Amino acid sequence: MQHAVIAATGLFTPEQSVSNAELVDSYNAWADGWNARHAAQIEAGELEAKAHSSPEFIEKASGIKSRFVLDKAGVIDPERMAPNLPERSNDELSILAEMAVKAARQAIEAWGKPVSEIGAVLCAASNMQRPYPAMAIEVQQALGIEGFAFDMNVACSSATFGVKTAADFIAGGSVKAVLMVNPEVCSAHLNFTDRDSHFIFGDVATAVIVESAETAGPGGWDVLGTRLKTVFSNNIRNNFGFLNRNARDTAHLDSPVADDSVQNDKLFIQQGRKVFRDVVPMVSDMIVDHAGELGLDPHELKRLWLHQANINMNTMIGKKVLGREPSSDENVIILDDYANTSSAGSIIAFHLHNDGFAPGETGLICSFGAGYSAGTVFVRKRADEYQGGGRNRTTSRLHRPGPPAISPNRMTISRVSGRSK
Repeated sequence: MQHAVIAATGLFTPEQSVSNAELVDSYNAWADGWNARHAAQIEAGELEAKAHSSPEFIEKASGIKSRFVLDKAGVIDPERMAPNLPERSNDELSILAEMAVKAARQAIEAWGKPVSEIGAVLCAASNMQRPYPAMAIEVQQALGIEGFAFDMNVACSSATFGVKTAADFIAGGSVKAVLMVNPEVCSAHLNFTDRDSHFIFGDVATAVIVESAETAGPGGWDVLGTRLKTVFSNNIRNNFGFLNRNARDTAHLDSPVADDSVQNDKLFIQQGRKVFRDVVPMVSDMIVDHAGELGLDPHELKRLWLHQANINMNTMIGKKVLGREPSSDENVIILDDYANTSSAGSIIAFHLHNDGFAPGETGLICSFGAGYSAGTVFVRKRADEYQGGGRNRTTSRLHRPGPPAISPNRMTISRVSGRSK
């Protein structure tokens, strides 16, 4: 059985960023307007006034300080409170595919091999732009890749489920290399008029090339083991779907939905405290159990690249897994700059902070989220050099000396050690 290697990664970061202060200013202006429009009902006790938000509240609750978005103007416009993303014609590359292609091209450049060696493309994300044709097939076509492609959605755990799927394809001999992309336009499914969640998400795209160890050169990361888990829960939910229209009465079949209570559940909703209480022990136990199955001591893991949803969740999981208060180098946090980017979060953390490992040292990529769903991917650093012929040849795909050229679209590639934008 062939085992899999994470050979390269890529990252596309939008140019526009929204700070907590900017987000709060727009939310508070919207709340003031809503309260003014409903002053009579509020006075009569029929409605509750919308409370203001604050940057301090957001950072304390989540650890988030800012987020990248595709359209800042729409997000911070109190009259809109949503990104403005014009629809494209069927002949144009779709928004999600464009983001995915940018991240993928960076991963392919870092990989250093022709796309003809890639046999499959997976688009693993929490929201797809359309039901069909698959986003993955559009990405496949844009990159000139043959073979097959399909989409998969396991919410915030989509990337680790994608790595597992890619590793299984390689183990079964179906392909020698798989490209997985994670394009996330989370701002488009976020309710910016909900004080409890308007700050949670950002937009981004990541890419991972998983390759057979038989064909992989030196460098990269051996995939030691993968494990997936799902447990049904309504505590994180989005009810948007193609059946929504058919639930309306005939007279209003094609009318905009006016009732906020109906409309809001077609966006992201969650019961955060319940999620915290349920997910932290589930994920912590899963990591420890999986490490034991692989013969690894979780206390000896050099670094954790966890799903970037909430700093308090990550801190508690880190403590339970490592058996101590984790340092910032051991438990990577990127959500302060990126916010929650759903499936892409753990891959961003890995992409930006996989430096400083000696061959043989181990780490963990882990995701968790709606479903509930969770995935663990234990990895081990491979040697960066060929030995032979009296000389060493360094060819690491995840660490090459010298900074790459950074294009205006803020793409970064995994050759850079540490944070780059």
